[in-house]
Amino acid sequence: MNVKKYSSFKLLMAFILISFISTNSALALEIDKKSDSILLHVARVFDGKNFRKNISLTIVDGKIAKMDTRSSFESNYSRVIDLGDATLLPGFIELHAHLSFQKVPADTVLMHGITTIRDVGGPVHKPFGGKGSLRVLTSGPIITAPNGYPIPNMGSKNIAIAVSTKKEARKTVQNLIEDGAVIIKVALEPGGEAGAPWSTPHSHGHHKHGHHKAAKKNHSHTKTASKPSWPLLSENIVKAIVDEAHKNNRMVTAHVAEENGIRIAINSGIDEWAHVPCNTIPVSLLKKAVSQKVKIVSTLDTLSKCSGIAKNAATWTSLGGEFLYGAEIAHPDIPWGIDAQELIYLKQMGRISLIDTLQAATSKAGSHLNIPLLGTLQPGAPADMIAVKGDPTNSLKVLEYPDLVISGGEIVKNNF
Repeated sequence: MNVKKYSSFKLLMAFILISFISTNSALALEIDKKSDSILLHVARVFDGKNFRKNISLTIVDGKIAKMDTRSSFESNYSRVIDLGDATLLPGFIELHAHLSFQKVPADTVLMHGITTIRDVGGPVHKPFGGKGSLRVLTSGPIITAPNGYPIPNMGSKNIAIAVSTKKEARKTVQNLIEDGAVIIKVALEPGGEAGAPWSTPHSHGHHKHGHHKAAKKNHSHTKTASKPSWPLLSENIVKAIVDEAHKNNRMVTAHVAEENGIRIAINSGIDEWAHVPCNTIPVSLLKKAVSQKVKIVSTLDTLSKCSGIAKNAATWTSLGGEFLYGAEIAHPDIPWGIDAQELIYLKQMGRISLIDTLQAATSKAGSHLNIPLLGTLQPGAPADMIAVKGDPTNSLKVLEYPDLVISGGEIVKNNF
């Protein structure tokens, strides 16, 4: 081959190589565009900790990949959504619900801003959902004393398990964990608290009105309740439950409402109270619980007729106690999704800031569930998020009706 032919051959091969690289680069770019990726632009973000302005973020493979200014992103994403004058927040986490008991549709809850729910006091199953559907965690049935709450007024099937010995208690905990329980729930409820919904006949009737509070609260709650009569688990049995749960890396939550149950919970090392107590609790006991780092799930909307709720909530905050968000979805008159009234009560009765209130429903709740970065908007976090038009700090009610809902990176609702 002479020099002239060899040079022509080299030029031809170079042209083929360049064409190949160019074609495959374009193909790679096209594949990237078609991949499961979303770019969001928004005027303000609550990232689970604080508010930020003019933020863009990307979602890739169900997680947040990057958050920065709009100018730092290219447009090679399969979907670009400009939310404009809106607010993006983590999907809310509801820590006290009874979906199965009242047959609440999971899709309804998700569409109204709750992306993770913990069902306590119902059938036990392993965690599921979280990618295009509601993430559901369970405690399984409530462990209680024979004929203890909630058996007298709701029965026991898929609701409660009665134990009478430490051995039974430990075995029950083991079985629940094996079946998928993420937390163990016990009842320390003698009954009789004035204003408590469980002290009112038929308070757990079937809920038919969907998301809206279609009925006024039952003012019969304000009547004096009957004297306490339900048996309680002994302190030794509760200690066995807590010990067995802790051995298996599970926390224990307790339905408590008055002083006797609170004392047993504190002395037994209970990790969480499922409610703000209904009756006024001595400051000395609240102080001891705070020192043990007990967390309280709020449910203030449900218990708003209880005489001691406001005082207990304010005292808890003054002592340095921490609230977590829970509205007891499926309870009569509680929305099947975010409950703005619960947030308002947390601010008012709990005397905490708006930031602390939102954290109780997002980052603090996610941390409490021990799911990495859940309840936050930051790189690596699950892409569970909601958005509302405008600024929700002007009216928390708008949070009940989000215009955008994303679960595990999948858009399940978009009104933008």
